[in-house]
Amino acid sequence: MLVMVPPLDAKMRRDTLVLVTGTGEHKIEVEVAETPQEKSVGLMFRPSVPANTGMLFPYETAQEVTMWMRNTYVSLDMVFIRADGIVHRIEERTEPFSERVIPSQGPVTAVLELAAGEAARLGLKPGDRVIHPHFGR
Repeated sequence: MLVMVPPLDAKMRRDTLVLVTGTGEHKIEVEVAETPQEKSVGLMFRPSVPANTGMLFPYETAQEVTMWMRNTYVSLDMVFIRADGIVHRIEERTEPFSERVIPSQGPVTAVLELAAGEAARLGLKPGDRVIHPHFGR
């Protein structure tokens, strides 16, 4: 039985970050999942994720981070970001409802979730930069 949980977006802090890619600077409006509850729900139960929006999952210390797609209706691009704001790796087009663990494959201090295909559309790749106060920028 699928249990519906209302999205937390009305409660989450909203912010803007900038992705600096080979195609230029791209502003992304993000919800910031700061509390353990917000992080545990993330983008679950959302029917869509509009272009140029996403969710940022910040962590206080650099660590191996794992994500999954349980109860997530839409495919996502997961961008794993190091403490210096450099994109470590991108897991593109994740599978909705999957319980497969998606690891950062190295220490990161944040994960940015975007709609599937957004990373490619924006030209985002490992080594690109993310500008946001979480990364000291």
